[in-house]
Amino acid sequence: MSFIKIFSIITIGSLILLIYSWYKDYQFDNNPLSKDISQKIAAKKFEIKRLIKNKYQTNIEFDLIVTNKMNSKLFGLASYDVNTNEIKIYLNKKRFKESLDYMIEDVMPHEYAHALMFSFGSFSNKNSGHTVAWQKICKNLNGKRCDRFVNHNDILIGKTKLPF
Repeated sequence: MSFIKIFSIITIGSLILLIYSWYKDYQFDNNPLSKDISQKIAAKKFEIKRLIKNKYQTNIEFDLIVTNKMNSKLFGLASYDVNTNEIKIYLNKKRFKESLDYMIEDVMPHEYAHALMFSFGSFSNKNSGHTVAWQKICKNLNGKRCDRFVNHNDILIGKTKLPF
């Protein structure tokens, strides 16, 4: 085969792969999460609710919102509205594309730990809300890496304008 034919085959193949990759990204960005991802989120939410009930004897429910409007650097955040006493957990949809397991196994327990701390009336700003008590709750919720994260944007207390 001549050099031109080989070059053409490689170029066309690469172009097809690039277009396919763009298409998959477009589909992910412009459609709801897949059924598979939604089921994994629901299963983890159920597991966390069961752990909260067993370990803390409470049947508390938090709104869990997956959004594509969050800043790309954020994986998730827990918010507490001082006016309504509402606690919400937000997960960054964009991050599910690149790190599904991390979002399920790490971020969800992390944010639920913050939400549970809020529900207990603990609003510590020490280490951005990542206290020893928070760490214990995160581990009790089967968080994989409950080290004390230092991200000043992952808990919001009393802020009505979210950073997205």
